[in-house]
Amino acid sequence: MKGGSGVAEPPVIVERVDDADKEKKKKRRSNRRSKHNSACNSGSEARGETSDGFKSEDKTKSLTSMNCSSSKQGLEMASNEQTPVRASDVGFTSMPTMHINERVSFGCDDTAVDVGETISNSCPEPIAYAGSSPFHQFEGFARKKLFATHWPIEAVNEALEKGEVFKALFRVNAHNRLEAYCKIDGVPTDVLVSGISSQNRAVEGDIVVIKVDPLGLWTKMKGSSGSSNNSTLVEDCNIVQEVNGVADNSYKGKGMVDADFEYGNGRSGVPLEKSFYDGTQVTREVAHNHVNGHRQYGLECSHAGLLPGQNDGINSVDMLAAMISRYPLKRPTAKVVAIVEKSLRRNAIVGFLNVKQWFSYRDLNRKDAKKNSAIFDHEYVTLTPTDPRFPKMTVFVRDLPDSIKRRLADGDVTIEMELLAAQIEDWSAESPSPRACVTRSFGRGSELETQINAILYENAIHCADFPPHVFSCLPSTPWEIPPKEFQTRKDLRDLCVFTIDPSTASDLDDALSIEKLTNDTFRVGVHIADVSYFVLPNTALDVEAQIRSTSVYLLQKKIQMLPSLLSEELGSLNPGVDRLAFSMFWELNRTGDVFDRWIGRTVISSCCKLSYKHAQDIIQGITDLEKSNTLEGLPQLHGKFEWADVIRSVNCLHEISKTLKEKRFSDGALQLESPKVVYLFDEDGVPYDSSLSERMDSNFLVEEFMLLANMTAAEVISRAFPNGALLRRHPEPNMRKLKEFEAFCRKHCLALDTSSSSQLQQSLEKLREKLKDDSVLFDILISYASKPMQLASYFCSGDLKDNLNDWVHYGLAVPLYTHFTSPLRRYPDIVVHRTLAAVIEAEELYMKHRRVLKGNNGEEVSRKCFTGIYFDKEAAESPQGKDALSNAALKHGIPSPELLGDVAAYCNERKLASRHAEDACEKLYMWFLLKRREILLSDARVLGLGPRFMSVYIQKLAIERRIYYDEVEGLTVEWLESTSTLVLSLSCHKRLFKSGGPGNYMSLGNAAWVVNPYVLSMETDSTDDCNATCMVRGEVEPTSKSWVDPGTFPLTVRMLSTIPVALYAIGGDDGPLEIGVRLYMSSYLK
Repeated sequence: MKGGSGVAEPPVIVERVDDADKEKKKKRRSNRRSKHNSACNSGSEARGETSDGFKSEDKTKSLTSMNCSSSKQGLEMASNEQTPVRASDVGFTSMPTMHINERVSFGCDDTAVDVGETISNSCPEPIAYAGSSPFHQFEGFARKKLFATHWPIEAVNEALEKGEVFKALFRVNAHNRLEAYCKIDGVPTDVLVSGISSQNRAVEGDIVVIKVDPLGLWTKMKGSSGSSNNSTLVEDCNIVQEVNGVADNSYKGKGMVDADFEYGNGRSGVPLEKSFYDGTQVTREVAHNHVNGHRQYGLECSHAGLLPGQNDGINSVDMLAAMISRYPLKRPTAKVVAIVEKSLRRNAIVGFLNVKQWFSYRDLNRKDAKKNSAIFDHEYVTLTPTDPRFPKMTVFVRDLPDSIKRRLADGDVTIEMELLAAQIEDWSAESPSPRACVTRSFGRGSELETQINAILYENAIHCADFPPHVFSCLPSTPWEIPPKEFQTRKDLRDLCVFTIDPSTASDLDDALSIEKLTNDTFRVGVHIADVSYFVLPNTALDVEAQIRSTSVYLLQKKIQMLPSLLSEELGSLNPGVDRLAFSMFWELNRTGDVFDRWIGRTVISSCCKLSYKHAQDIIQGITDLEKSNTLEGLPQLHGKFEWADVIRSVNCLHEISKTLKEKRFSDGALQLESPKVVYLFDEDGVPYDSSLSERMDSNFLVEEFMLLANMTAAEVISRAFPNGALLRRHPEPNMRKLKEFEAFCRKHCLALDTSSSSQLQQSLEKLREKLKDDSVLFDILISYASKPMQLASYFCSGDLKDNLNDWVHYGLAVPLYTHFTSPLRRYPDIVVHRTLAAVIEAEELYMKHRRVLKGNNGEEVSRKCFTGIYFDKEAAESPQGKDALSNAALKHGIPSPELLGDVAAYCNERKLASRHAEDACEKLYMWFLLKRREILLSDARVLGLGPRFMSVYIQKLAIERRIYYDEVEGLTVEWLESTSTLVLSLSCHKRLFKSGGPGNYMSLGNAAWVVNPYVLSMETDSTDDCNATCMVRGEVEPTSKSWVDPGTFPLTVRMLSTIPVALYAIGGDDGPLEIGVRLYMSSYLK
């Protein structure tokens, strides 16, 4: 027989026997294969990209009875001989992908099976059977549902009102796509949605409606079973998988264990009940212990949610929170019943096509001209997303772009090396995977520009050139400040103002100044580019800025929110030119107490552009006051000022900033800061080296005054417009995770108090001093402390007017905060500028109505009724005050509270997308650095440890990675549960197959790079470590002595141990980019 891959199978001779002999043979076969049956079944459940075409016509038959040992229900050849074929034969045959809708009948036997029911680890896709057309779609039959039907909107709304369901954001675990979590406001613990069936076609970023399971089906909280597995990431467990689940989202053989290997190896498969297949109500569910991998079964119960609207008057969220509080060791689970808002990520999928199997099928049928001519109309290929949170997708060949179809017709296998853009078009209840449409190709996956373009596309970063109608909103150049602006603004061109920015910065939106009033008092000024003067509300420029929302910085590339004509010239506070600014002045003493302030629009002229290095040299005294006129390396100085003026100002600002910082931390502010990786680039923009960089005193100098300006702006706009101010909040951290961090420190004899942000900061400072000789461990602690923290976000004050406690910024420990200081690169700052301008104008209008008494004191108080330290609430609530504020808001285009809430939500989404893009770009440059170096040897600290994998922290690159070592050929793993100790030893015993089911062990090179000590001793001082390609296979020895010494077997590992590792680049042309990590070991047994 010929399978889809062209592998010939020997014919099977079938003897005629009587019924008694048949029964005896069936029993013998059953006994021989009893162990193999469960492995086959569980393997099929885990692999799951199945066709629903092979179904029994007899609806009363349970699908789970069709196991690998059933000869009557086995697979038969679709040929004239009607010769049956053993399921195990097919299971280990590599064949092309079966079409998701294919159906084949078996002669006189009325039975049928699901495609992919018998599979092995050697076949990552559903199996195609002999005589079938692996890529052909047969129509005209009813397909059985694999997923529950989504509820209609009417039912959803009714259930939401009754509190029977909850609306939440759907987030997928990047390490295991079968785990997803939903955060319900007011509930302290995220709700687990485990398994493809429960996720019900939801994907990362969807807004879903979930129905919480009964308490008996909740799982144990990770780490709550008493196990000493200290892994803080995804625990050692195998997830129960439905037959329609897709576990594998990664590429095999690339040094990292994908979900297919991790969870689909037959060790934890559970026979599935009929309800998973026929869509009926589940009467018995399988819960799973995510710590030790054991299954737990709930009691017989209906598929009703936990909170079916019982107990009128009790809020369902409060009831769920109370239930979680009562059972703290259990995590609530749920099922998705509806998708109310589809994620924008559905339209921005990036991945690789898998076409080799399609080529194999085409070659087998090349002689059949009629069949070959219909290939493009009926066939499909698979797209594997680079983001592991998304499932594999089906792409019909007929829907591919013409350029790709032509290359398919020409047999161009390099298509698999190209990174493609795709969109999810549909995911029906009958299909195990979503259907996608490829829209474009970015190019070869190993090229830098290709990856950057894919990152921008994936995060919907608007990077096209600005259209002409946007530039029409800007004044023509050369441009000068109109004379009328000098009449309405304060002229500060005679003030010593300067900027402090990174040396490469071109958009300068903040400047500083300081004046000494008396021996103990100073006037500090912060001057921000007046971008709102140029970006008027509802203009084409305003719309474009709002769409982009933020500038995106990709190390070697900047995607600007505003045209460079504005951000780098007209609006930028460049030295030696007059510029429009929004200024704040504070009069304060040496202890940081502010006793007066002024806010208004100004005209300034910066005297110089200092870099952080320049300012740091001044602070440290490297730039000497007496020698500054002859010192090289300083920037050009403009205007009437001398370097003595600038140096004096920088030093004075530094002293005050230290006072403000101390005061801020004494009030409870928190600082979680880790070293940052800085890359060095060659002339082609490719990184060739990296180093760790920490912030300097000059960075903190600027930061303190920017924070002061932002807090002042928040105070002013929220008092004047209590329902219409754009603010920024930072919620309290996840207290459960914070307590886990506290327990982790306590276990390692490190004192930590997490009762408040102030206590946490004080504890970390004490630990910094205690661990001054172990900076790596302190960096690890900072990394751990950051994980419970939630994201800060913009919000409209009117949306939380009844919950003022939710306005606070936890990290800064302040009740009010916003963004005001970066309008050239953040749209929310422009909105805040307009709001401030409205408050200032309303204050002036109110002054005219009141006709205040003349005189300095009276005039000063009246002028500052809205912007001063003391807010005149009576004036703001008076009819004249309300009219003034309302008219000013209308004039300056302040959005209504309803619209402002939408603006805040959109800006949050764009800021998060830009952060993801910037993080992905950093990983990209790290990957290219490792690709260039081939191998990077380093010490690593063990963060998490268990019987299957460890997570390690590599300080050199400031990253965390995993090393998997279970089921590795030649490696013996001994896990000592009582002491959380791991012992790895080399073994001479060869094991080709896993004991729990079909499939090979990983090679030793997947877990460790083992070198020969004799070769190491004979090394020279050559700088080349080895050849990367051979290293990936584990076949070469290093050619140079590294400062990192390899470990030896047996290797004993404990939490926070230091171990040697080898880092290398994975993927590029053959899969997603990944940074691989292996143990770096030496042994004569290699």
